[in-house]
Amino acid sequence: MTIDNMKKTKFEKADFKQWKKIAVDSLKGKPYEKMKTSTLEGFDLEPLYVERPALESSSIVRSMKRNAGWIIAQQTIAYSGDEFLEQLKDSIEKGNEAIVYDGIHQFNWNDDQLLQLSSYIAEYPVFLFNVRNDDTILRAFDFVHHEVREKVTGIIQVDDWIMPVGYTNIRTAGSDLWKVHHQGADAVTELAIALAEASRIAASSDSFHSFTNNFFVRFPIDTHFFMEIAKLRAFRVLWQAFAQAYDVEEPPFIPVFAVTSLRSFSKLDPYVNLLRAGNETFAAVLGGADMIQAHPHNILTGPNASSIRHSRNMQLVLKEETHVEKVLDPAGGSYFIEQLTEELVEKSWKLFLEIESKGGIDKFLEGGQLEGNLVKLQKETAVGKRVLIGTNVYADLTTTNFDDWSGLYPVARLAEPFEKLRQSFNENQPKTIILTFGKLKDFKPSADFVTSFLASGGIDSSWSPAFDSIEQAIKWLDSEKPEYVIVCGNDEIVSAGMESLLGKLPTEIMLDVAGKFDEKTLNKWEQLGLNGLIFSGQDKIEKLQNVLNSWQGGTRK
Repeated sequence: MTIDNMKKTKFEKADFKQWKKIAVDSLKGKPYEKMKTSTLEGFDLEPLYVERPALESSSIVRSMKRNAGWIIAQQTIAYSGDEFLEQLKDSIEKGNEAIVYDGIHQFNWNDDQLLQLSSYIAEYPVFLFNVRNDDTILRAFDFVHHEVREKVTGIIQVDDWIMPVGYTNIRTAGSDLWKVHHQGADAVTELAIALAEASRIAASSDSFHSFTNNFFVRFPIDTHFFMEIAKLRAFRVLWQAFAQAYDVEEPPFIPVFAVTSLRSFSKLDPYVNLLRAGNETFAAVLGGADMIQAHPHNILTGPNASSIRHSRNMQLVLKEETHVEKVLDPAGGSYFIEQLTEELVEKSWKLFLEIESKGGIDKFLEGGQLEGNLVKLQKETAVGKRVLIGTNVYADLTTTNFDDWSGLYPVARLAEPFEKLRQSFNENQPKTIILTFGKLKDFKPSADFVTSFLASGGIDSSWSPAFDSIEQAIKWLDSEKPEYVIVCGNDEIVSAGMESLLGKLPTEIMLDVAGKFDEKTLNKWEQLGLNGLIFSGQDKIEKLQNVLNSWQGGTRK
């Protein structure tokens, strides 16, 4: 009977060799290595992971995390004590779970305001960053009743300030990776620096116990989703190894504060920052952060009530819809994440030992490695290897606010060179035409590419009619009078007509051509007045700056 045959049916188990063969066949001649992804940290990410790594990171991560879930730590942004209290009250009623203050926007508090703030401090965890020792907000801790001070938890980042008596659960000495991250540190470097900073602080402490009771770590979370998950998990494993070096078998809990990075944030098409912050926040959740601060999408130019609400709600949605807060290690069990965690642990520990052997963290920071990493990131962004949606690809030429918000310390961002070009061309730009030859299929791919390429620098362009001859094109250009022209068509059509076009083109028009051509041909065209080429993989910043400089020069070469 059919059912009997079905009961006897067996399914062949596919192995990695079979999968690899099918995958290679799908590449149509390209090598298997094309499926691997290289990272800034020097890792080659495999397209498939089928074996559990040797290190059992999940059990370590679970043992090092105090509770499942995380604290929603939304920054309160205000310009006076009354406004701060009003905004704090509103945010807590709507889901915020902490007091977060950045001391760059310091303002004066009176005693009544500080007394009201102290009632919140007694009830909610408090996180104060970039605070100067003369900031009057610190006096709020004097107003908290002595009987409840030991219940107050949080982090205060301030130099040369003495904590009032009784606050045994406030941490004031930690490793804050915010600055080095934006100077160019990758995940390996951040982890190694976190340990090196811990080593420096521990060396000046009375005991390892007193050191750990006062220590915290603050990680910026970037857009490399899986790397950032593994980074936070790797810290737990590294912390266990660090403590064991001090003969502590069961390391005490160290709070991990995660904050969304601004390295990939852009003033261009700022709503894309919502996606970046959401990606980063979810990575922090899955990585096991204990508290998370998500920046509003328009933090660079100045947040408003709407953007603050969005940044808070992305965490509320994650809590309500995913239920990951009920799991100690949500990423545990993924062979990929665990393998990446193991690789981060090994490379970070090696770099940490190297930093220590060469004189500690200060010596390392003087070595220029961070600057080299930042230059590499900037170059990858300029050539399109690192994608910033709405900035270096799919740019939307809408009105942009280029102002800097005063409530934020300036940090290096990958979008800045594009923002500067956009601002320059927003103020004044050439009338730009993409000159097309042949049939639509001959020029559309290159014309689409050039349109996007120019838009990333703020240049608005339009397409000409499709021409069959140079004479037609010259006549049309004489009537349209563009200042900048880019030729698009298949290589055969372009090569056949370029010399004639350059010979008849008015000298006031700057001309580029889309595509790559051999050096001999390019030199000949440049001698006839060609400005240059536009092609895939080109440094967009360098090229667009060249366009700006050449156009401002007034004539083509």
